[in-house]
Order: sequence, then C-alpha cells, then structure tokens
Amino acid sequence: MARIRHLKRAPITEALIDFRVNVPKEFSPALVSDLKEHLRDRYPKVEERRLAESAIQIAPGRLATSTRELGFRGLIFKSADELDIAQFRIDGFTYNRLKPYTSWEQVFPEASRLWELYGEKLAPEYVSRLALRYINHLSIPLPIKDFSQYLTSPPVVPDDLPQAISSFLTRVVLQDPGSDLAANLTQALEPGLDANSVTIILDIDAYKLGEFDPRGPEIVRVLEALHGFKNTIFFGSLTEATLRLYE
Repeated sequence: MARIRHLKRAPITEALIDFRVNVPKEFSPALVSDLKEHLRDRYPKVEERRLAESAIQIAPGRLATSTRELGFRGLIFKSADELDIAQFRIDGFTYNRLKPYTSWEQVFPEASRLWELYGEKLAPEYVSRLALRYINHLSIPLPIKDFSQYLTSPPVVPDDLPQAISSFLTRVVLQDPGSDLAANLTQALEPGLDANSVTIILDIDAYKLGEFDPRGPEIVRVLEALHGFKNTIFFGSLTEATLRLYE
C-alpha cells in the first residue's frame, strides 16, 4: 500500500461528515429558527428544505395528479463562498466541505461545533449511523496504456477482447469485522475537462451503524476511526505514481 500522508493538492472535490438520527419531537421551523441569527457571520446564506409527495393515477380516458405537502424538513446553511455547508434536517445533520479541501484538523472541529448546536436544538434520542464520505476526482493524463499505473484494482478486460476502455464503473462494499466499520468504494471513469486527460472518480463512503449516544464520547472515537479507515482505503486504492500528481 502507498504511504499515508498529507497531500497538498488533494483531489477531494467534496467531503462530508454525516449523522443520521432519531428525533423524538415534531420537527418545526421554530426549533431551529434562531440558528439563522446565531450562524449569520459564518453562514450568511440560508435555504429552507421542504418535502412534497406527488402521485399519478391513470384511469381509462383520464390522467389525474395530486400533490401532498409534507412540510418543513430542515435548514441548509452556506458560507459566503458556498464552500462550507451545514444541513440541519429532521433525519440528521451533515457538514459538507467543497473543493478546495483543507484538512481533517480544520473540518472535524467545525463539524463537531455545529453538531453540538444540532443536539441542543433537536435533542435526538440516538445516532443510528455515522459516516464520512470523500469524493475524489483524479485528473489522469492521456494516453493511458494500463490503468494499473494509477489504480491498484483497475478494471480487468479478458485478454481476447479489445483492451481500449472508454468508461467503467465498479462498486464494492468493504467490511472490517474487527471494528464493525464498513465502506462503499466506487471507482468510475469519465471524460476529462480537456482532450488530454480523463477523470477517475474515487468515492469512499465509510460508515458505522449502531445506536450511539448523541452526547457520548463514542461519537468522536467512531469518527476518528472512520477517518483512519477512509485513509487506508484511499491510499490502498492508488499507486504512488497517482499520488505524486497531488503532492
């Protein structure tokens, strides 16, 4: 496996820390309305999330549609540059950091601070899922003779078939029995931004299921473990030749 280290030009286009929760009370705008003022300096842009359900009924000679409003579902706070996003929802809290990514040492404390606000306002009974998701876009120069130059688990084409690959998509679910951590690992190829490159997407969604105390110390331990698990997957998926492109 490649050596784990900080990459100055990390290919991360989006990183998120996600808490799925069970909220015991009715979720209404009043529960989080004062957050708009509280977070105004850091997150001046606010969007309201509402949910609606549509139905289509087909009968001989007619088509009927109906829409049912399901009500308020949360607030989305964005920084002035829209690179930092905090989602306060009925089903949980998510902190997103868009490109350019900074570091875990900066992202994690801010997510923790906002999560504490979520807990104060909504008092969730428990956290049912903790997750880190890192979406990477790797720009690879053409021509590519062999994807094993860049990926440790490249797509494999039978020897008797044409070897030129214009697109691929692979997804595996990894389990670590010792820690009960899991991860969805997706690799995909798409055209690059110019004719001289292609983009490999490396999407790592590391998570742990359970029933975690929202105010307990286990939350921090699990997220730190997920961060280490994510790093192991990232550096285990790429060759040194690829990583040197982002140092």
